[in-house]
Amino acid sequence: MSFSKTLTHWYSINKRQLPWRQTTNPYYIWLSEIILQQTQIKQGLPYYEDFVTTFPTVFHLAKANEAEVLKLWQGLGYYSRARNLHAAAKYVVDELQGVFPTNYKDLLKLKGVGDYTASAIASICYNEVAAVVDGNVYRVLSRYFGIYTPINSSKGAKEFKTLAQELIDVKDPATFNQAVMEFGAIQCKPKSPDCTICPFNNSCYAYSNAVIGELPVKIKAAKVSKKYFNFLVFLTPNQTTVLEQRQGKGIWQNLYQFPLIESEKGLTHRQLQKELETLDVLKGKNFEVSLYNKDEIVHKLSHQHLYTQFWIIEVDFNIEGAISVSEVEDFPVPILIGNFIENFNF
Repeated sequence: MSFSKTLTHWYSINKRQLPWRQTTNPYYIWLSEIILQQTQIKQGLPYYEDFVTTFPTVFHLAKANEAEVLKLWQGLGYYSRARNLHAAAKYVVDELQGVFPTNYKDLLKLKGVGDYTASAIASICYNEVAAVVDGNVYRVLSRYFGIYTPINSSKGAKEFKTLAQELIDVKDPATFNQAVMEFGAIQCKPKSPDCTICPFNNSCYAYSNAVIGELPVKIKAAKVSKKYFNFLVFLTPNQTTVLEQRQGKGIWQNLYQFPLIESEKGLTHRQLQKELETLDVLKGKNFEVSLYNKDEIVHKLSHQHLYTQFWIIEVDFNIEGAISVSEVEDFPVPILIGNFIENFNF
């Protein structure tokens, strides 16, 4: 039996029942693929269901304001996905009259859609012979065929894409693509896969040569940087606090946060006091400072680790532009801020 036939046979028996597998509507397929980028299904599924309920069509999503989209996305991380999702919905509605592109090449024109997502939508919705290559596919192919080319190199990207395109079932590309992704997700797992029940254990290079843990090969990423964040949580006599919207480019672009002081290392109470005395809003005013979290909260991102302290600033005056503490939960915030708000319980 060929590789593709063995794979699709396994899929017919072992596939999970997921809502986006019950449709070929490109809006729902696109939505699921964007949500599941960098996200496991068990985490992404509730978000998918919330988005489908809140925005049942691309017209509803396009009509929403960005804050609504970011709020619904809160907790998923990689917020550029949400901003791109919203921008692409507007493009489909405003430029394409609500009709999604019907081929791989035109799907690539949607903001936030790359090779993998375009291939998935084109094959599942339009039966186009476009092979998907994601982390699961890299792992399956590198292990089965014994490929040591780094998956995060330009050479590796081309090599694995070419191989996947050669293997895909031209008569049923949708099933093949979903099968190879599912196989990598639940059978050929990153760590400690159960190869004794694998349908490929008689022909898999990695299993035969006991190198499962060595494949796929990945070039080591650059050293993760450290940043020290000091969030200022103001509390006023009329039960208000201050939130600011992050401007410019960045992972938290357009999300809200408490006023922030960045430092080269964690600040002591005395050091923060000196910083606060230079702020216009506090100059010549009475205020009390207390540290909310004794130990720094370490928030780990792919490229940096944030060492975070939340400082409670109690003042005896009202602050212009402050918001009621009862409204804090209505704003889209990074999960780091969201966790604090939930635990602090204004």
